[in-house]
Amino acid sequence: MLDASGLRPRLALAMGDAAGISPELTARMLADDAVRAAAAIFVIGDARVLAEGAKVAGVDLDIDMVAGGAPLPAQPGRPLLIDLGHCDPATVKLGEVSEAGGRFATENFRRALAMAVAGEVDAVCFTPFNKAAMRLVTPGYEDEIGFTAEAIGFHGVAKEFNVLEGLWNARVTSHVPLKDVSSLLTRDTILDNLKLTRDALRASGIEHPRIAVAALNPHAGEGGNFGREEIDVITPAVEAAKAQQIGCDGPFPSDTVFVRARRGDFDAVLTMYHDQGQIAMKLIGFEAGVTLMGGFPFPICTAAHGTAYDIAGQGKAHPGAMRNAMLLAARMASRGHGAAPA
Repeated sequence: MLDASGLRPRLALAMGDAAGISPELTARMLADDAVRAAAAIFVIGDARVLAEGAKVAGVDLDIDMVAGGAPLPAQPGRPLLIDLGHCDPATVKLGEVSEAGGRFATENFRRALAMAVAGEVDAVCFTPFNKAAMRLVTPGYEDEIGFTAEAIGFHGVAKEFNVLEGLWNARVTSHVPLKDVSSLLTRDTILDNLKLTRDALRASGIEHPRIAVAALNPHAGEGGNFGREEIDVITPAVEAAKAQQIGCDGPFPSDTVFVRARRGDFDAVLTMYHDQGQIAMKLIGFEAGVTLMGGFPFPICTAAHGTAYDIAGQGKAHPGAMRNAMLLAARMASRGHGAAPA
């Protein structure tokens, strides 16, 4: 997979929580022929943690390594480990939330983001984090979107997308209490999310995206019997988007919209709240789903699952979602796009 210059896109791969499946998944990615062919990989972490991950995964790693402060090549031939030397695996107990695991992930991710800002890489990926562990290091840590925005000084709009082959899910609200969702829905917020969804789909290679908009209430409100959000907020946003030549339609009842999208009627579904789309996407393809952080100047991707503490160190981690995340990031970077609005 080559970019516009004829070179492979450069990806920073930040190792995630050392107490979960992240070391194993990182090792699997570095040994994956498809991933290695798609991108020039800079992996950020600790050589000792990666070695443990390779042992668990049962893979032999063919990579190069430099110390954390060493000069970096512009285009490494083999995956290159930037060894920060900051986590002794003996100090991290597998399967448990810990400050050490959270600090390891935090420092790796910060370095990956800094490399992207500096133009040293074209996209960022990370193996799974644990939010509880991250909060032990960064009190008030909410999610990767907020962390990234603060780390790189970003003041625009960024959102999470869940991605399966042939089907994307975007959402208007995310990590908020369900009781607050209705009050956070406005015509302009929904319109902005439709624009961002269109732009992210285009950046991935879908030139003319078709977006379905999910209703908030049962039966799409049934003409106002079960709420007026569809009438007063969601439909006006859809009509405004259509007027701006955004390919969208709705609102559709959320209990059937994913059926239509899965059969190919739409490329993406914009849902009103977190679990409205997450449940559907994870049922459809839990071991294949990707989380894309869209709206930033460069693609940021990870697997759409967590640290799986229950199987950490057992060699059972499925590589599908993480592989898809890295291939999506490479594809977006090779097209010369971030996930930001064009």
